[in-house]
Amino acid sequence: MKITVAKTAGFCFGVDRAVNTVYELVNKGEKVCTLGPIIHNPQIVGELGGKGVRIVESPSEVKAGETLVIRSHGVEKNVMDECAASGVKTVDATCPFVSKIHKIVCEMGNEGYVTLIAGDACHQEVIGIVGHCTGDAFVFSGPDELEEILSDKEKIGERPVILVSQTTFNAEIFKVCEKKLKKVYTNAKIFDTICNATSMRQQEARELSRSNDVMIVIGGRHSSNTAKLFYVCRENCGRTFLIETADELSDLSFENCGSVGVVAGASTPAGIIKEVIKTMSENLQPVEEQTEVKESVQKSFDEMTDEEAFEASLSGLTGDQKVCGTVVAVNPTEITVDIGRGVTGYVTADEFSSDADVKLMDEVKAGDKLNLIIMKINDQEGTAMLSKRRYDAIAGWDNIVAAKESGEIVAGVVRDIIKGGVVAYSNNVRVFIPASQATASRGEPLEDLKGKEVSFRIIEIGRGHRAVGSIRSVLKEQRKAAEDKIWENIAVGDRFTGVVKSLTSYGAFVDIGGVDGMIHISELSWQRIKNPSEVVLVGDTVEVYVKALDTEKRKISLGYKKPEENPWVIFENNYNVGDTVKVTIVSMTTYGAFARIIPGIDGLIHISQIADKHIAKPQDELTVGQEVDAKIIAVDLDKKRVSLSIRALLEPEQKEEEAVQPAEDEVVFESSDESSAETTEE
Repeated sequence: MKITVAKTAGFCFGVDRAVNTVYELVNKGEKVCTLGPIIHNPQIVGELGGKGVRIVESPSEVKAGETLVIRSHGVEKNVMDECAASGVKTVDATCPFVSKIHKIVCEMGNEGYVTLIAGDACHQEVIGIVGHCTGDAFVFSGPDELEEILSDKEKIGERPVILVSQTTFNAEIFKVCEKKLKKVYTNAKIFDTICNATSMRQQEARELSRSNDVMIVIGGRHSSNTAKLFYVCRENCGRTFLIETADELSDLSFENCGSVGVVAGASTPAGIIKEVIKTMSENLQPVEEQTEVKESVQKSFDEMTDEEAFEASLSGLTGDQKVCGTVVAVNPTEITVDIGRGVTGYVTADEFSSDADVKLMDEVKAGDKLNLIIMKINDQEGTAMLSKRRYDAIAGWDNIVAAKESGEIVAGVVRDIIKGGVVAYSNNVRVFIPASQATASRGEPLEDLKGKEVSFRIIEIGRGHRAVGSIRSVLKEQRKAAEDKIWENIAVGDRFTGVVKSLTSYGAFVDIGGVDGMIHISELSWQRIKNPSEVVLVGDTVEVYVKALDTEKRKISLGYKKPEENPWVIFENNYNVGDTVKVTIVSMTTYGAFARIIPGIDGLIHISQIADKHIAKPQDELTVGQEVDAKIIAVDLDKKRVSLSIRALLEPEQKEEEAVQPAEDEVVFESSDESSAETTEE
């Protein structure tokens, strides 16, 4: 009988991290309790219980001197708040993939999104996710429940929607749900938050269950991901059995079975898996076949106990040898890699990338495949120091040499600004770019390039893997191509979003995507300005339109002012003769005062319209900056003139006073009115 063990069987990264956290704390002599079982595996929970680890249901149960560990499933935000408020010493072992979901639902909820969660509403991970939602959230376990939610328009209405999932959700069912959601909400934001390790585990289980007579699923019966593996296998293989330990094998029938596939949940320890395989290989097949299967099983778990076989496996590995490894775990400074043959490899951040700021946990995750070079082997410990950076550099150098010959454009990231230029790395190959070749024109600051991805050509190859590149040649070529394309199609009236490249006393030059156009100073504002910098600055993004073209000289005149912002259009739409307006005095002349009605529109208050009496000069009644009420008495849109009167607002009061004054006073006011009238006529 053939036994095939899934490569992905056993602890996932998140579970392994949480369990190791508890063991490390116990080994340090700390008193530890966990918020719920640290893992859905009764054997591990029992072992930890024997070491004094308690299980509590809430932070209030934590005793003085105890450290509370949050399991990998995570908890609601209010539970974390309770821990902080009560001063409980807490170690958060929430799986990073679960923490990412917490962040997504919190941020999107704050933006008004309704959250749909694919998963088991009673599972602790889903309860924790719901507890981080800042808006409405609905949980569904499959397409039918999702359809129910979507059909109830009162629940969601017209609000935007996001979709996330439990990390162990069935990947195939998630795809069906995703399609169903998109039919109703075409703009829904989909976040595939199924753990990559879970997807790989389920896919491998699917493949094994299609090719074997019997499937054995090892894991805790309360484990969500183990249960999903069981259902995945049972869809393709009717004889699928779920067991927790090797003792349960005796109750199973393997009659007429030629092959067995073995998968294990993310919460299943390697020791239990090995014991199951050992029991099957010893009891369920002929003796002559046991050795072959036993060795393959031991190799699959990298736990070969035979010293000679172990040393033999190492003898084939040498320094500078290229290997492919599978990421087992990642921390901020180091990646742990399985390269087979019972050897555990380590890749430091320095040997992963030439980028000193690289964040390993953002770059790789458990299950990823990496091409590496062996730098050093420790035969006694069965470990190897590995380098991805050097592997990439070896492969990258061949590409650099080929690019020099062909003139091909290569991409890289500028890491350093040095004397005389910049240093860029392309596939971990160092390329020097002189200052004269680093920018489109001389004099541009090199500092702006640091950390940016750039395109360049290799213009020189020297000894010792020395390469020299040119960014300028690529920029010139790109600009020429962009310019030609624009001139092929550009027409008066076309609108562009451009970037201000430079300013002069007479206008602003704007890059509209490969070619520069000029906005004359008179086109920058409806009001009179002295310098373009009053409206725009270098680097500003502006909306412009083509006013005129000179195809022979390849010159473009751009417009910037918007017709709807024309102050005369605004004035005509909002003001009429006879309206009373509040105005600000802006200047004086011998014949009157000019007052600002709205920005860009000044009206004249003739000296005869300033007061209800004769005045020698406007300054007798008004000062620059003073706010007064005035009446619009005339408008000439063709000549762009507005006439205002303060006196027109004073005359009704005048008449009121005349009605109550003695006869001699009336004579005085009549005389005053006559003189005013004469002044007006003059």
